[in-house]
Amino acid sequence: MSKKPDIPFVGDITAYLKKGAPATIRKLIETAGKDDILDPGHPYPDEMPGKEYDARMKQLQLQLVRMMHDVIDTGKRLVVLFEGRDAAGKGGTIERVRENLNPRSAYIIALPKPTEREAGQWYFQRYVDNLPAAGEIALFDRSWYNRGVVEKVFGFAAEKQREQFFRQLPDFERMLVDDGVILVKLWLNVGRAEQLRRFLAREKDPLKQWKLSWIDVEGLAKWDDYTDAIRETLSLSHSPIAPWTVIRSDDKRRARIAAIQTILNAVPYKGKDQDAIGRVDPKIAGGPEMLLT
Repeated sequence: MSKKPDIPFVGDITAYLKKGAPATIRKLIETAGKDDILDPGHPYPDEMPGKEYDARMKQLQLQLVRMMHDVIDTGKRLVVLFEGRDAAGKGGTIERVRENLNPRSAYIIALPKPTEREAGQWYFQRYVDNLPAAGEIALFDRSWYNRGVVEKVFGFAAEKQREQFFRQLPDFERMLVDDGVILVKLWLNVGRAEQLRRFLAREKDPLKQWKLSWIDVEGLAKWDDYTDAIRETLSLSHSPIAPWTVIRSDDKRRARIAAIQTILNAVPYKGKDQDAIGRVDPKIAGGPEMLLT
């Protein structure tokens, strides 16, 4: 019988739950039901029923396909930034956006750690290289906002570099919009207990254990540091030209619907059905004031 391979970080999440997590967070996880929303400040006690979610998603998927056809036909360029806390559901939301779209025109960008050469370039350069051409949609699974949050929390960037980033950022995003790029910035936020519960689920699932990283494990104890960096970043980068939409994602179903609605609302396209898109739930999505701690 072959020996089961050791998988990095498997066991570290459970160890944090037992020894490092605040007692209130541990109790919430240990006493909650499968469909319970753990964050007491969340506007809904349970996740959206599956039948309701499926019906809404079917309508929204049709609108996404119509939008895609129009983007290709008219040469529009759409950039969607998916940012948020670890385990907030960015990957799953991106997949729901892209699943019925033409993969040649709608693509995901998930950049790895910069190479030595990239580290010596203008910070925005490698992101510019992945911006869409006419008729394309670029879905960024994390983006240039790494410098605002992760690099701050872990000390990967000097404060001087971060200050320069925030000085250049407004002009960079203004240039994109002025050139005709439709820019949508989504911040998915998740409560501390739900984040840990999702990490525990990943740890137990052999098909998802690859998602765990050193950043995930070390970041569990840096919740407050993340909160400070997130609040600062959103306050310095939210503007009428490039606003943030913050989405409460403790319920993945409601969060995915709100994200897709936000994207559809940002793009003018032939065949747009506002009744089918529906109204974005103001309890789930809004501006930076929605940010949870």
